[in-house]
Amino acid sequence: MSLSLTDIVLTYPDGERTLTALDRVSLAVGAGELAAVTGPSGSGKSSLLAVAATLIAPDSGEVRIAGREVTGLSPAERSRLRRDHLGIVFQQPNLPASLTALDQLLVMAHLSGRSPRKAVPRARELLDAVGLSGKEHRRPHRLSGGERQRVNIARALMNGPEILLVDEPTSALDHERGARIVALLADLTAEHGLATVMVTHDLGHLGGARAVFSMDDGRLARRAPAAWPDAARPGDRVG
Repeated sequence: MSLSLTDIVLTYPDGERTLTALDRVSLAVGAGELAAVTGPSGSGKSSLLAVAATLIAPDSGEVRIAGREVTGLSPAERSRLRRDHLGIVFQQPNLPASLTALDQLLVMAHLSGRSPRKAVPRARELLDAVGLSGKEHRRPHRLSGGERQRVNIARALMNGPEILLVDEPTSALDHERGARIVALLADLTAEHGLATVMVTHDLGHLGGARAVFSMDDGRLARRAPAAWPDAARPGDRVG
């Protein structure tokens, strides 16, 4: 499995109490699989992503990324692991206003120590893959909300990750555009052989997930897989 979490326990201090954010959570996602995690606010979804992204170390349990156990790594080693193996799509794109869509991706190449000039072909290829061909030189204020999220996704793929972690990618979009973003994520997961975990509170955006899980009070349970919504099947693109 590209991503494997086994018996993860994560607690937080809360005054004189201790809150359990993740209660013996296990999750395994292989290459080419999209797993959706649903649940109400405060159920532990964000904590699950943070542990999977190695941003937070669990109290106990095992996290394996690309076959490597990572919970005992140093902060510097975790940082390199995220750079080389993980793509993270945050809820808000947070695109620097002064950078074009193309430049948003080239910054990632620079941060990984590669020449941005040599990375231009890959950046253009990814922008084309997310339906933004011809809009490479537009800055964020000239892109729609859905288009900004597509730049966000392409940026996360720039360094060729094996694992994609996605936090509420449709929260700022209407239903149709949100469904098409999820369809795009499913397409890219299959095309690039990614192990993708998508956290969402919207039960209408579960189509295309190989597996669907629900989170409640820190516990994770598997649900029946969802069918594709009629408005957003694999291969659909939005203008």
